[in-house]
Amino acid sequence: MNQPPKLLDRVRERIRFKHYSIRTEDSYVQWIRRFILFHGKRHPSEMGAVEVEAFLTHLAVEGNVAASTQNQARSALLFLYKEVLGSELPWLNNVEQARKPRRLPVVLTEDEVRAVLANLEGVHWLVAALLYGAGLRLMEALRLRVQDVDFKRREVLVRNGKGFKDRVTMLPDKLAGRLQSHLATVRFLHEKDLAEGFGEVHLPYALDRKYPNAGTTWGWQYVFPSGNRSLDPRTGKTRRHHLDEQTIQRAVKQAVRTAGVVKPATPHTLRHSFATHLLQKGQDIRTVQELLGHEDVQTTMIYTHVLNRGGRGVTSPLDV
Repeated sequence: MNQPPKLLDRVRERIRFKHYSIRTEDSYVQWIRRFILFHGKRHPSEMGAVEVEAFLTHLAVEGNVAASTQNQARSALLFLYKEVLGSELPWLNNVEQARKPRRLPVVLTEDEVRAVLANLEGVHWLVAALLYGAGLRLMEALRLRVQDVDFKRREVLVRNGKGFKDRVTMLPDKLAGRLQSHLATVRFLHEKDLAEGFGEVHLPYALDRKYPNAGTTWGWQYVFPSGNRSLDPRTGKTRRHHLDEQTIQRAVKQAVRTAGVVKPATPHTLRHSFATHLLQKGQDIRTVQELLGHEDVQTTMIYTHVLNRGGRGVTSPLDV
């Protein structure tokens, strides 16, 4: 007699059906496991709003986690009850979301950006330059496929960005030549993988079943592939995934330190700087919104703080 699948296996199965990323899968499974252990291994079907709120409160009070972390745990539990257990109980919609503090983004000056980029080289420089030059998020850059870069039109197609939305942004002229040289090296690596019986890359939305040979074609390869092949935990196949984001994060952190920049800059700071510098140069905010992929222009408006001089454009009495 076949045993019914375990709860966490059902969670993974539903997440994959919904085409969520493996990062989301691992995160959701971790939070659901912690929720169950927190309540003495009780089955979630025996619990409800009281237990969910107790767990989230524990994270905030005892764990002192950030609002974004608490909201991630909340999303995981709502996914469990709605998508896996099929619960339609009214309390699900009443579980409050933690409020994130409204903070201004860290932004580098143009000189600081140049100093940071000057302390990067190779692939690290290429990725960082793309974040600043095209306004990409780090994972958007690392997940780029060869076919997403149009050198003739000087465009980059971002597929499945935040909110599962596609958008088009620019490919800087200063980046095009070095990126083409980089892709020539990547193509040599891909051909080597094919010769050794590998060369198949992960395809989104089960396209590998619809187009069985597409995963080995040049257009679907990652622009920034990993230096090593690895085992795909979902399929068990050995593939070459994209570069690990921590590699870029460490490189940028070191470049910031070497450049003598005291601001707490990260790869995402380069995206913030992209938006801010465009606005400083007089670019229309709606255009910047579109390039960033923001759903609401209010999100883009946060960068307009740099258009004010000092305290909202007011001259200090000390300078009079």
